[in-house]
Amino acid sequence: QVDLVESGGGLVAAGGSLRLSCAASEGAFSVPLMAWFRQAPGKEREFVAVLRGPGTVQYYAGSVKGRFTISRDYAKKMLYLQMNNLKPEDTALYYCASRSVFTVRYDLPSQYSYWGQGTQVTVPS
Repeated sequence: QVDLVESGGGLVAAGGSLRLSCAASEGAFSVPLMAWFRQAPGKEREFVAVLRGPGTVQYYAGSVKGRFTISRDYAKKMLYLQMNNLKPEDTALYYCASRSVFTVRYDLPSQYSYWGQGTQVTVPS
């Protein structure tokens, strides 16, 4: 069974920080790609960040680069997204995703087989 469960979302003032967590089952965690996506109301799901395992290669969307950091704890089978200097435009439902085979199009939601249920992040304007 493959499971991804996000947590850590909430309401935070602009300029604040949050850390999202994604607890993964073994099948969802021992994969080359683990990523975060987000979806705001009325918008398509968009790429936020990806971590290419087992190394530390990371890629970020331009809108979050320098503010967000993706990381992975192998012992705990956890994926994290540290979000600093949050802005109202970061408001969205954030999803954890994983893929069992590497792809250069890691920014496309359609490339991922496994998804969590999402955790809401709200940054009031």
